[in-house]
Amino acid sequence: MKRSLLTTAVMAGVALGASVVAAFAGPLTDRIKAGEAIRIGFANEIPFAYPGPDGSPKGFVNAEVLGVLKSMGYTKIEPVQTDWGGLIPGLQAGRFDIITGGMNILKSRCENIAFSEPMARIGDAFLVAKGNPKGLNTYADIKTKGAVMVTGAGYSNIEAAKAAGVTEANIMQVPGPTEILAAVKAGRADAGAGTYFTVKQLADSTDGALDVSDPNAMPESSMNWAGIGFRKDDQDFVDAFNAAQKSYLGSPEMMDAVKAYGYGEASLPGDKTTAWVCANR
Repeated sequence: MKRSLLTTAVMAGVALGASVVAAFAGPLTDRIKAGEAIRIGFANEIPFAYPGPDGSPKGFVNAEVLGVLKSMGYTKIEPVQTDWGGLIPGLQAGRFDIITGGMNILKSRCENIAFSEPMARIGDAFLVAKGNPKGLNTYADIKTKGAVMVTGAGYSNIEAAKAAGVTEANIMQVPGPTEILAAVKAGRADAGAGTYFTVKQLADSTDGALDVSDPNAMPESSMNWAGIGFRKDDQDFVDAFNAAQKSYLGSPEMMDAVKAYGYGEASLPGDKTTAWVCANR
C-alpha cells in the first residue's frame, strides 16, 4: 500500500528529530544508553566528597549528586577516587564522567569544563596556630605580614591569594588536607588555606592545638560557589541534571541527606547562576 505524502512527511520529521537528538547526545548519555555506570570522580576532601571505609562515596556533595541522579532515575554509580589535582585532567581524559569533589566554579575552570548550576555557597578560612597569634584572617593579612600560606595544588585559594598580592614564594602547594594540616602543625606554614568546611574539620582533629580564622573577616570577593563538573560535550546531560537539581536542591530529602556533613540552610547557593560565577570568579 502506498503511503500518503502526509504520512511520509511525518515519518521523515520523526527520523530527522531522532537524528538531531542523537547528534546532540554526549558521551555520558551514550554510556547510560549502553547500560554502563555513571562514574563520579572525587578526591579525599572531607566533608565535601571522600571515600568511606568500603570505598563508597561520602560527603555532602556526593550525597547531593546521588540524590539528584536518583531523582533522574540513575542509580548505577561507580565511585572513582583521585588526587584533587587529577580531577579535571581525569574528567577530560574520560576516566570518570562527573566531578563531585566540591569544586568551586572559577573562570579559569569554566574554560575547561562545564559546571552545573551552583549547589553550595562557600567561604574561605585559614587553619592557624592556637589563638591565631599572627592575626591572619584575610589574604591581605598574608601579604602584609609576609606569612607563608599552604594550600592544596589546584585549590581556588591560590588564585585568591595571588589576587591579594601574595607572591608565589609565600604560597606552598601540597596534595591535599592531610599535608596542609602537617605543614601548619610543623610550623612550615603560618596558615593553611581552604574552605571553612575543610579547615574547621582539620582544626577539630587537633584537640585544640590549632584554630580556624574568622571566616566573616574574609571579603565578599573571596566567597565562592561550588558546582558539579562535567565534560563540555556532555551539555545535554548537564541541562537535564540542572533541571532535576532545581527541584532537589534545598528539599527536605536533600537537607536530611547532607546535614551530617555540616551543610545547612546557610550553605545553599542563593540566586547566583553559573554564568554569573564564571564571569565574576
